[in-house]
Amino acid sequence: MTSMSSGSASRDNKTGFWKKNSSVPGSIKPVYGAQHPPIQHKMPGSPRKEDKSKSSKRDPFKDFENKTSDAWDDGDDDLISMATVQMSLRDVHSSARAVLENHSRQFASKSSSSSNKQNNTHSFRDIDEGLVPHTQHFHHPGGPGLGVRMNSGWQPPKMTPIRYGPPVSTDREAAKLEKFKTLLAEPNLNMDELRKLSWSGIPKSVRPTTWKILSGYLPPAADRRQATLERKRKEYFSFIDQYYDTRHQEMHEETFRQILKDIPRMTSLAHLFQQKPVQEIFERILYIWAIRHPASGYVQGINDLVTPFFVVFLSEYIENDIEVENCDLLELNAETRAIIEADSFWCTSRLLDGIQDNYTFAQPGIQMKVNALRELIKRIDAPLHHHMERHHVEYLQFSFRWMNNLLMREIPLHCTIRLWDTYQSEVNGFADFHLYLCAAFLKRFSVDVLKEEDFQGILMLLQNLPTHTWGDKQIGELLAEAFKLKYMFADAPKHLQLKS
Repeated sequence: MTSMSSGSASRDNKTGFWKKNSSVPGSIKPVYGAQHPPIQHKMPGSPRKEDKSKSSKRDPFKDFENKTSDAWDDGDDDLISMATVQMSLRDVHSSARAVLENHSRQFASKSSSSSNKQNNTHSFRDIDEGLVPHTQHFHHPGGPGLGVRMNSGWQPPKMTPIRYGPPVSTDREAAKLEKFKTLLAEPNLNMDELRKLSWSGIPKSVRPTTWKILSGYLPPAADRRQATLERKRKEYFSFIDQYYDTRHQEMHEETFRQILKDIPRMTSLAHLFQQKPVQEIFERILYIWAIRHPASGYVQGINDLVTPFFVVFLSEYIENDIEVENCDLLELNAETRAIIEADSFWCTSRLLDGIQDNYTFAQPGIQMKVNALRELIKRIDAPLHHHMERHHVEYLQFSFRWMNNLLMREIPLHCTIRLWDTYQSEVNGFADFHLYLCAAFLKRFSVDVLKEEDFQGILMLLQNLPTHTWGDKQIGELLAEAFKLKYMFADAPKHLQLKS
């Protein structure tokens, strides 16, 4: 997908996509991976200001973009050329290595002196399986992570595979699992109790059923669930019969072409997503959703949001000692594959229904969240905010992807699954609570960002955050911080408005 750099657009009747009117000048800035051009939203109550001096200043993001490729994908046709000055490949490699070596030195320095420093950690006190976050000091070491694609010879570390084998059981985990089983077996399930119990994480064995209920796909009443599953699965495949053959029609072929291009690039579980049956499942899910939601259609990034549901529902049908990454989908019968596909479609649809303004024209939902993130960081970490402003780093340049992909490109898939336990237990978790999680995520790396002394170093760090070894502990710490921020600001939204 490409974004537009002009301020006027019209809809192409053949493809159904918006395109720019090149004859009309504008100031809309392009964004990686966006189907639609972003709009610049002004926070309520903020004065209108025009900085005439900015037009004559050199844009550091243009220089940076010339030196790096976006981490979104490998397609050259998806990258947006915004600069007129091209940098040499030697400069690209030199700059990239300098930043990565700097991060490595910081990590080595912190490791050698860690015994003499006070570590900062978050801890949780579980009261009736609900989390009460307590803040203590924590520190997370810097270092190279995943994100920017370069031809510098550096290779990212291999992602840790997800295991769905029997976990090391403890009395506490066993007690929690028993609570879930008892609650799920009730004739009329108490949704408030289920959300409270799920906030601190859902045991793997009951996660598929719990997610279906929390997402609104299954009803709380136990005696209605099986009938609902049969009806909804049948309904999904009726959509396949009705719409899927239209994918090669002229008005839809561009949508389907983009879906075909994006799916093989999904590298969360590379082996799994290189299997043809898996790709065909995702093609059908994404195309049917796009056809049934013409206001947004398919936007690059939606493909990622199907993945957690697919992996969790797949885990229900594989052997305990098999890693999801190594699962051969053809070993499952056609009926089982159809069940996983239909359930993944409906749960993804429920998620997207709550954040659809993220993907409509100009993606206003994302634009507003990016601006809200900026104001939130300004309030909770002023030194970090001013440091980025001083080096002309705009929040849109790094956090657009955080909002568009719900941080899935920033953290390992098993961390996303744990995070979604909490998102689904929160009211409007994917829309509202995600903002506070992003603020906690950025604040966690505040010390590392402050050590970068130029635009390129800051942006490369934010696109390569060292999260590839993260687990439930780090996600729990983020959730505790996000919970605090929500408690402070959610009921007082005017605190995030600019003062006139």
